Amino acid sequence: MAAKLKKGDRVVVLTGKDKGRNGEIIRVMPKEGRAMVSGINMVKRHQRQSADVEGGIVNKEAAIQLSNLALEDPKDGKPTRVGFKVNDEGKKVRFAKRSGEMIDG
Repeated sequence: MAAKLKKGDRVVVLTGKDKGRNGEIIRVMPKEGRAMVSGINMVKRHQRQSADVEGGIVNKEAAIQLSNLALEDPKDGKPTRVGFKVNDEGKKVRFAKRSGEMIDG
């Protein structure tokens, strides 16, 4: 199945503690059905000191379920669903169902 959300996409969080916030996908894990979004689902982790990294408590992004994310519409920035269609060159492309705008291609 083709990926509806990809690295670099702007997404809106639909549920959870970060509901309504948006960010850019920095990593997608399709087998787990999760994604990492910059600035979203921040957690505190204890970091051990090493030669190149200072120790202490650091904030970092945790993975979020793909079903809790929706693509940000290119026109108005609101959440939209993703559809697929074939463009003029015969290539399969994604489009925003809310506005009909092409996402890639």
